[in-house]
Amino acid sequence: MEWRELARQLPPGLRLGTSSWHFPGWRGLVWADTAAPGDLSRYGLSAYAQHPLLSTVGIDRSFYAPLSVRQYAAYAGQVPEDFRFVVKAPSLVTSQWLPGEGGFRGGSNPNFMDLAYATEQFVAPALEGLGTRAGPLLFQFPPLGRTLTRAPERFIAQLQAFLSGLPKGPHYAVEVRDDRVITRRFFASLKEAGARYCVGVHPRMPAVAAQAAAMSGFGPGPLLIRWNLKAGYGYEEARNRFTPFDHLVDEDVATRESIAQLCMATLSAGQDCTIIVNNKAEGSAPLSVVKLAQAIVAAARSRAAQAG
Repeated sequence: MEWRELARQLPPGLRLGTSSWHFPGWRGLVWADTAAPGDLSRYGLSAYAQHPLLSTVGIDRSFYAPLSVRQYAAYAGQVPEDFRFVVKAPSLVTSQWLPGEGGFRGGSNPNFMDLAYATEQFVAPALEGLGTRAGPLLFQFPPLGRTLTRAPERFIAQLQAFLSGLPKGPHYAVEVRDDRVITRRFFASLKEAGARYCVGVHPRMPAVAAQAAAMSGFGPGPLLIRWNLKAGYGYEEARNRFTPFDHLVDEDVATRESIAQLCMATLSAGQDCTIIVNNKAEGSAPLSVVKLAQAIVAAARSRAAQAG
């Protein structure tokens, strides 16, 4: 009941969610105590969507291999009409290199930012399968390597041409892992292509406030924030320390407050804000969402008091 009351206090235009949903450690937080771990991947999404604070979720599975219309439709059929999915493009679109054996890098990827491949294997099936429940379509670029980051203009030009050729209409978002890429030209190219920047909270990237400052001045628009990984951790280290993701292990209050402030600035400008939280941000994504919701409500009250 406390979570329902908190949800009622959230400002309109805000969606909170997690980067996936089938974690047994969320029993009592998202799942009923009777939920069987083996059922969560198949049926857990329906229960997830009933949580009062969770109105969006990330589909990360699509990053590893393209999904079919039927697979997307199966997800859409488990959630209410007002629920939205944040869908990651396949890595075959955003990685320069093919996966190799034993974790090593493979050869050059012929589908890197290939417009036809991205449209046919990602955009079209996601939109057809999810229908009105399709939220931001995210192109997350892994570290680009020194060849591109030494001269990011080449990547930025290629990215603008790629984004400009995609079907019009969806909310396309771009997340990177190289701070040298996020120049004024980068943000101008996103604006010209009709795409938006995804604020990615990750040790490789500047703090939230610094990313917000970098993208300021390029016009209003919907905002996507992904709170991925706490500074000072690698993914494996965070997974090992935070599993089973049933409580907050290492809170990041400064990042939480920065996200809340940026979110409120976006909502106050009349734009929607979607925030996706990973278990590896603080230890338990659902509990991070609760704390973040509380911070956003507090920020909203503060703004209202200042305006009054």
